[in-house]
Amino acid sequence: MGFACANAILRSPNGAPWHVILACRDEGRAQAAVGQLTNSAGVVGQVEAMSLDLASLASVRAFAAELTKRLSTGIIPPLHAVVCNAGVNPLNTKTVTVDGFDSTFGINHLGHFLLVNQLLPALLSPARVVVVASGVHDPAQKAGVPAPAWNNPAALAHGELGPTAASDKAFASGQRRYSTSKLANVYFTYALACRLPAGITANAFDPGLMPGTGLMREAPAALRFILRHIPIALLRRLFSPNVHTAEESGDALARLVTDPELSTTTGRYFEGRRQIRSSDESYNDERAVELWNASVILTAANQSAKQTRK
Repeated sequence: MGFACANAILRSPNGAPWHVILACRDEGRAQAAVGQLTNSAGVVGQVEAMSLDLASLASVRAFAAELTKRLSTGIIPPLHAVVCNAGVNPLNTKTVTVDGFDSTFGINHLGHFLLVNQLLPALLSPARVVVVASGVHDPAQKAGVPAPAWNNPAALAHGELGPTAASDKAFASGQRRYSTSKLANVYFTYALACRLPAGITANAFDPGLMPGTGLMREAPAALRFILRHIPIALLRRLFSPNVHTAEESGDALARLVTDPELSTTTGRYFEGRRQIRSSDESYNDERAVELWNASVILTAANQSAKQTRK
C-alpha cells in the first residue's frame, strides 16, 4: 500500500509536483521501489529513499535529523506531509524492538509517535499528518479480530494487555496486541490534532483488508490460502465490503495528503474514502492524553538511557 500511495502522490494533479521520500528499513527493496516509481509513465514528481527502522528509536532520531538537515539546507523542498504507514502484525510470535519494547506496540505506535514529534518543527504549513490505523480497533466492525484490551501505556509498551486478554492463547493474544496498537494509533491521531498549530492537520485512515499485502504472512495456512486465492469481489460479499487491493487503499490514502477539499479537515477517521466515526472507545480523551504523556516519557527514557551508557 505504501508503494501505491507514493505512486498516487507522485501522479497527483493537485498543486505543484511532489517530492516523495520513501522511509524504508530494507535498502535494496527501497531502491527497487524508487526505480519502479521513477520509470513509471505519468509520474510528474520526484522520489528517493532514506533509511528508517521504526523498531529502533535511534534510527528514528537519525532519520529525522538527516531529513531536517536536508530541508534546512534546501537540498529538498519544504516538508508538507508525513504518512505513518508502517506496521507489523506478528500474530503467534511475541518479539521486542531494539529498545526492549513489544514490537507491535513499539513499531505501530511508539516509532511513529517519535517520528512525527521529531519532524513537527520541520513541517511547513499547509501540512498534513496521516496515521494508518485499522478497522480492527473497533469491535462493532466485526472484523474477526479480538477487540483491543487496553491497559496503561507503560504495560502495553511491554506487551501486557488488559484483563480481557487474560485467557488468550498465543494467536489470539498476538491479534489482540495488533488491534490494541491500532486503537493507540487513533488515540495518537486525535491527541495530535489537538496540539497542532493552524494550517497543519492530522487524520487517521483505515485501509481495510488487503489480501495482496504481506501483513498476514504469519497467519495460519488456511487463512493465507483464502486471502491469496479467493477473489476480492467474493471476499467483499462473504466477509466485508471493506476489502480492497493495495492500489485502491493506496489511492485512498494518498487522497488524504493531496485532496484540496480536505485542507482543513483534522482529527477525523476515514475508512477508505469515507469519513466515519471510529470506535466508541477511541473517543476517550483521558486515555489519549495518558498515552501521549506516557509516550513522551517512554521515548525520552530510551534516549536518556543511551546517553548514560556512552
